[in-house]
Amino acid sequence: MVKPGKRAARKSAVNRPVASSRLTSKGQATVPATVRKKLHLKAGDTIIFEESAAGSVCLRKAEPLDLEFLAALEKTLSEWNSENDEQAYRDL
Repeated sequence: MVKPGKRAARKSAVNRPVASSRLTSKGQATVPATVRKKLHLKAGDTIIFEESAAGSVCLRKAEPLDLEFLAALEKTLSEWNSENDEQAYRDL
């Protein structure tokens, strides 16, 4: 019970598992249905992986501004877009 004038203690922001998926030998994973539903993902959507200052990584649906930024960034990386680069980094 919370006394009048006092606020209830807020639960700390702790990450909790929602679902899991296995990584294939090609580095691919299926986004589980529960996560697709929670993020309103459908086939063809782009997802973003974001790293926090603490080193954890979260997944979210890309917004139009994210896609514009990534398209602009991709143009600056064209110097790394050759067949030699493809061969050198293919297995990463």
